[in-house]
Amino acid sequence: MAHYYTNNIDLKSEIQKLTFYYKNQTIYLLSDNGVFSKERVDYGTRVLLDAIEIDDRVHTLLDVGCGYGPIGISLKVAYPFLKEVTLIDVNERALSLARQAVSLNRLDHVQVIKSDVYSEINATFDCIVTNPPIRAGKIVVNRILEASYEHLNQQGTIYVVIQKKQGAPSAKKLLENTFGNCEIVKRDKGYYVLKSVKA
Repeated sequence: MAHYYTNNIDLKSEIQKLTFYYKNQTIYLLSDNGVFSKERVDYGTRVLLDAIEIDDRVHTLLDVGCGYGPIGISLKVAYPFLKEVTLIDVNERALSLARQAVSLNRLDHVQVIKSDVYSEINATFDCIVTNPPIRAGKIVVNRILEASYEHLNQQGTIYVVIQKKQGAPSAKKLLENTFGNCEIVKRDKGYYVLKSVKA
């Protein structure tokens, strides 16, 4: 059984095009077997996108566990002042779909990189966003949250979406311990969007 949080390029490919609407923009995405939420952009991602607030002081953004790219690509389309957007994942098929979607949406200054959490990332960012791969296990999710601190600039922000039943309270506690702050910026059908700032 292949999982979306692993590298599974041997699965039969059946690419489908998805149309997604965000901030009055039309975004084109590509999905396939072996990726997370292949039929449609998942509800948690939508909740996260609706909760994110960024302004023109935010120039660089990292999408951790990007899948086929709905979060990072949508934010780049909606906020053209973003100078550099980086998408990372371990799933080769998802990364290939994300690269194709970057081209479909005619975006510049978007990098799509294979990286196990932050293993291939040396830069720091103004904003990190993640809908973490819960099924990869708590150790992986905690690494994403804790190590984000080292990859944020001063006053940089992380946004995380996680269901209450899948560990939102413990994720909030971990972010509070790591950053000294954590705010629940949105609750929607059991999903929590958490925000921490590197002061």
